[in-house]
Amino acid sequence: MQLQKATRKKVKIKMAISAPTGFGKTYSALLLAYGITKDWTKIAVIDSENESASLYSDLGEYFTIPMKPPYTVESFCQAVDACTNGGIEVIIVDSTYHYWHGKGGLLEYNNSLGNNSFANWQKTNPVYAQWLDKILQTPAHFICTSRKKQAYEIVENNGKKTVEKKGMEDQIRDGFSYEMTISFNITTAGHLCEVDKDRTRMFVDKPDFVITEKTGELIKQWCEQGVDVVAQRAADLKTAAATLKASKTLDELAHNWTAVKEFQNDLLAVKDELKLKLTPKKTATA
Repeated sequence: MQLQKATRKKVKIKMAISAPTGFGKTYSALLLAYGITKDWTKIAVIDSENESASLYSDLGEYFTIPMKPPYTVESFCQAVDACTNGGIEVIIVDSTYHYWHGKGGLLEYNNSLGNNSFANWQKTNPVYAQWLDKILQTPAHFICTSRKKQAYEIVENNGKKTVEKKGMEDQIRDGFSYEMTISFNITTAGHLCEVDKDRTRMFVDKPDFVITEKTGELIKQWCEQGVDVVAQRAADLKTAAATLKASKTLDELAHNWTAVKEFQNDLLAVKDELKLKLTPKKTATA
């Protein structure tokens, strides 16, 4: 374990769009996705909303994976793998609702475990973490839509209890939006959007706006800033190989092998070839 200088790296966006039904989550997600990739064939929708994503097929030739119940974490992970194996760059999850509230979703799974709530969540939390990690760790851009509904709370005043409106709440596990890099809320039927969370700092303190392709373009520009980790590692591996190949003796090879510890798995064949080359040949005796 050692200190290292913080370095800005290229990233894949992980974002959420929340809205009540009919406010344009799917359409907005598609426009965002196209702004990010500029290629409809690099976009796929994991669609658990009764194939509603196909209603916008006039926009371009994007792909869908229609999902049916049960909405298990296993089937979700299989859908994500199908996207990445197919060269998809932007994955739209439309919507997260079913993996939490739907048939076979996490709440139903949790309730099926018995009456001990504490013990149940000890088993359910790792399954939720598996679902969330599939989004966060997969090397693709993710746009996750989630439903909002009216929330209520019971208020007691002078011994009298009343039910009051609390505002709108996401129908997904509390804290999900805070795992995202950006969280947008579509607040009106006219598709006006406000920012709930924004680590990019591009949309903070800005007036409400309508999501367009341009929004996706801005997000892509932000994602592309910084070091390309894959290219950087390839360059570092090349340097490490050159260091090994500069060895003139077995002692130098041993020293240089230690110096390239991070790349030893990749350079094992190079090391073995050099070791064979540098080992003194035995002279034949009469």
